[in-house]
Amino acid sequence: MAIPNDLSLFNSTSPPYSTAESSLNTSLAPSVLLCSDWPPVPITTVIPAIYSVICVLGIIANALAVCVLAHASTSRRTVANTFMLNLCVSDLLFLLSLPLWAVYYSQGYSWPFGWLACKVCGALHNLNLYASIFFITSMSVDRYLAIVHPLRSQSARNSKRARLTCILVWLLACACSAPNLYLRDTYYLEELGVEACVIIYHNHIWHMTLVWMKIIFAFLLPLFIISCCYCAIGRHLTADSGLARMQHPSHSANMASFKSQESCSKPERPPTPCVSPSSTASRSLEGRGLERVLWTVAAVVLAFFLCWFPFHCVTFLDMLQSKGWLDSCWVTWTIHNLTPLTLSLGFSSSAINPVLYCFIGNHFRGRLGGLCKGLCACLKARGEDHSQKRGSFSTRLSSFSRKLSDLKDLAIVEPSGPA
Repeated sequence: MAIPNDLSLFNSTSPPYSTAESSLNTSLAPSVLLCSDWPPVPITTVIPAIYSVICVLGIIANALAVCVLAHASTSRRTVANTFMLNLCVSDLLFLLSLPLWAVYYSQGYSWPFGWLACKVCGALHNLNLYASIFFITSMSVDRYLAIVHPLRSQSARNSKRARLTCILVWLLACACSAPNLYLRDTYYLEELGVEACVIIYHNHIWHMTLVWMKIIFAFLLPLFIISCCYCAIGRHLTADSGLARMQHPSHSANMASFKSQESCSKPERPPTPCVSPSSTASRSLEGRGLERVLWTVAAVVLAFFLCWFPFHCVTFLDMLQSKGWLDSCWVTWTIHNLTPLTLSLGFSSSAINPVLYCFIGNHFRGRLGGLCKGLCACLKARGEDHSQKRGSFSTRLSSFSRKLSDLKDLAIVEPSGPA
């Protein structure tokens, strides 16, 4: 059985394959000699701090998004909201396992949680890696159909088909994560004296297959589909705005000539267009809405690229080094030190996703505000009810005390009466 020989990839990525235990020392020794002058990144302190920030912010953002989307009325459960809800659930499941990885790094790659937790946490990471990207791709295709082909896609875009698509996405993500669940295990490293949670490959074919599957299906193919969808959306929106600007002057001239007979222009002057304040405001709002959509589209593509491109670049370098095609100090240093950092950058997408897809929208913020107001009103009502109960109890208690004092006075007065 092969063992992993790259200590930078213990968390959730693909360690290089080595054919024998003796190759561990022979593969690491030259790298140490070559890179002795390169300063190492303090992984045991930096990574747990980054993971803690991502975990707190991501759990808060995704939990709020799940509460709002899950409590939406039936009329509000659109195709986009269905995809958003599943995306937030996928991110939330992974973020709940992130504290364990933070402890793992802080203890110097020592996994204290046992064999089962190692498999489950590794599987959750890979499940989120595929599921989140697949859901983002599905949302991009849905937005393309809704904006570019609204009439032709109206019958195909319904909640039932969206739920079926979500089921297929979960099944596909589970299928892509199954090899990781099978190969993930704990392994004792004598050189470090720790029980590490690693991926143990049976041969080099397993390693190469899973690395290429991760690069193609978790990055290149989704990036191509997302970019094509949003480029088409951008072209469609800009074309519509340009067509509206071309058609607007003639429409204004016709309206101006029609209204010039009434009050918009004097007889001795040429017709003056009559533009109402409401139409001007609507056009400015339309322009701002188009600009917001385009900026949101650009932010989605840019966030996806920036979060995952560095990680897949380092993974590709690792694959080239394992094949013997690259063997230099900067490559070794990059793989050992930048893999956890680029992986943290990829994990940050779990906290960024609800901001891009949920909190930017006015409707979502309105529903979140309504949910918060309803919660505050409920808590206030309970507090008032509790205060009323306390008030009625104190009133009854004081009434009972007065009756008791009257009885005592009566008992004192009765003996002093006539015998």
